Amino acid sequence: MTEPAITPELIASHGLSPDEYDRILEIVGREPTFTELGIFSAMWNEHCSYKSSKKWLRTLPTEGPQVICGPGENAGVVDIGDGQAIVFKMESHNHPSYIEPYQGAATGMGGILRDVFTMGARPIASMNSLSFGEPSHHKTKQLVNGVVAGVGGYGNCFGVPCAGGEVRFDPAYNGNCLVNAFAAGLADSDKIFYSAASGVGMPVVYLGAKTGRDGVGGATMASAEFDDTIEEKRPTVQVGDPFTEKRLMEATLELMKTGAVISIQDMGAAGLTCSAVEMGDKGNLGVRLYLENVPVREVNMTAYEMMLSESQERMLMVLKPELEAEAKAVFDKWDLDFAIVGETMAEDRFHIVHNGETKADLPLKTLAGTAPEYDRPWVETPAAEPLSDVPGIDAIDGLRALISSPNYAAKQWVYEQYDTMVMGDSARTPNIGSGIIRIHGTDKALAFTSDVTPRYVKANPFEGGKQAVAEAYRNLCAVGATPLATTDNMNFGNPEKPEIMGQFVGAIKGIGEAVLALDMPIVSGNVSLYNETDGSAILPTPTIGAVGLLKHTEDIIGSDVREGHVALVLGETAGHLGQSALLAEVFNRTDGDAPHVDLDLEAKHGNFIRGNRAMITACTDLSDGGLALAAFELAESAGIGVWLDSDDTPTLFGEDQARYLIACNFDQAEALMLAAGQAGVTIQSVGKFTGDTVWFSNTSSAPMAELSETYRTSFAAAVA
Repeated sequence: MTEPAITPELIASHGLSPDEYDRILEIVGREPTFTELGIFSAMWNEHCSYKSSKKWLRTLPTEGPQVICGPGENAGVVDIGDGQAIVFKMESHNHPSYIEPYQGAATGMGGILRDVFTMGARPIASMNSLSFGEPSHHKTKQLVNGVVAGVGGYGNCFGVPCAGGEVRFDPAYNGNCLVNAFAAGLADSDKIFYSAASGVGMPVVYLGAKTGRDGVGGATMASAEFDDTIEEKRPTVQVGDPFTEKRLMEATLELMKTGAVISIQDMGAAGLTCSAVEMGDKGNLGVRLYLENVPVREVNMTAYEMMLSESQERMLMVLKPELEAEAKAVFDKWDLDFAIVGETMAEDRFHIVHNGETKADLPLKTLAGTAPEYDRPWVETPAAEPLSDVPGIDAIDGLRALISSPNYAAKQWVYEQYDTMVMGDSARTPNIGSGIIRIHGTDKALAFTSDVTPRYVKANPFEGGKQAVAEAYRNLCAVGATPLATTDNMNFGNPEKPEIMGQFVGAIKGIGEAVLALDMPIVSGNVSLYNETDGSAILPTPTIGAVGLLKHTEDIIGSDVREGHVALVLGETAGHLGQSALLAEVFNRTDGDAPHVDLDLEAKHGNFIRGNRAMITACTDLSDGGLALAAFELAESAGIGVWLDSDDTPTLFGEDQARYLIACNFDQAEALMLAAGQAGVTIQSVGKFTGDTVWFSNTSSAPMAELSETYRTSFAAAVA
């Protein structure tokens, strides 16, 4: 097959700038082959190289006594005691999910699960953070239904419980939905597997499913804006098979017990190219591949197609040669491909051979470790204008506006499509706050949450970045968990625009300050840029996934509100309405500044909640919708009413940070107030849980049954 001529148009279609192509000519010393052009395109695109973000990602705090492995591997690893570790990461599959919602979301799940079990951990929990355009947009229903079905279809068949997540809607996502997938797995802390190759002349082994043409160029597609050629990109979306992935996981974990694995890497973005290059780069070795040995499911595949295919359910391993037969027997047993496709080399080369013909011969380090890195120009986001007057409204009308919006209505339509109980260790399923998974065979449990408020980040990237971490911290503390560590998924527009790069920089600075202050280091993550369509960017959405530890399941703070419980608020209420949910849903306004986050106060209040958990029957943090929405959600989940002693709009709907709503009996409330005085924190009674009606002071009320019906049906009515 004749390879196409290298033209400026071909170079541009591979996402390479003229300057980058000139650099390739310097490196290679000649015109690259078509396969080499594809390899550079795959490795130097934003999705794989992080060329616009590396400078700033390096500033994030990533270390702590609990951290076994920070960023740079397939997933982060954190010590949870007793010789055990939790392995976790969050990644995006945004562009593929917009083009092909079901398969895009499904293969996003598959990829993040492979990141976890590649390191020797059995997945025990998943989450997803989903952002869609306005419900009235012509694509939104299709996207929501396809994405939710894809996440559920893959996760349910694979057999991992969904512990939590979030769903939001905003016109800024009309042209780019966001699908951020999280997975966590359990491993022995002394049996973690890494991706750095070692040893010269070691066999490079292909494992799993066969290679097809699906996903060719997927990583490059994910590093570009969308325009009216979007339908042409459909072949770049991968196709997943969760049942094959389940067998791949079992085979991989069994293989690891044989002692045959030197290093292992899943084939995700850029497939065989990225996995081989990363293994060689991390081990300071070269790699030679013989593509005629690659198991394929389609005829006449070219070297270019095999190197850039993103077919799913595949792994690459460096093997101890003396254990080859034992390793092959494991994969034969699970009816999966096992093929020696190459070898490691001492020299810094990436040498690709197909049927005796050299298709690529490149310095390997230039593809990864010394790939381009940019210090993009950026401008700081201008300070928000002060919030103009917000009219007072009837409190019940304000609450109705929130609970009838798909942003704040109950999300059971989503999570009931996910298996939340598989494996039998779910102690708290998606509904309010963090999900909790028991650690099988122990008294311990882990809490999981995913958080970000994009409208805060747009108004004030620094405070918005801090707030995303602080809300994750509060969600963990509210169930009694000690926050351990975080993973981030940085979703932004085009970094070549200084104002977008300024959003990214501001958010990184805020996140860095918060994870340091709250002892929640970033141990893994993902950056997704160029989330724009026809020049219109998404809201900046730096999603934070966080994990917390409960040393005993008896330490869990529940959500069991009962008749007569006192409602207490921990923290000061000033009534901050800038960028609030009420402002957006009732007044269609997005003005004012994001709320300020006092990190010292966040830590102090989190410590108070955990230290006094024995006196707290139920707890939730106050965030979107303030006190009114939090109190309603707690009461509604218990099927009782609530009376709050205020009908003041800022008091009820303000979104001041570092606050928790607590429910407990009268004696516990007195004890908590005494403890709060001794600890120097503010706590006050704001009402009680009682009856079958929602009351704000004695001036505004509605039957809980009526409000609950609105809350429980509005999401499906908008998107189903």
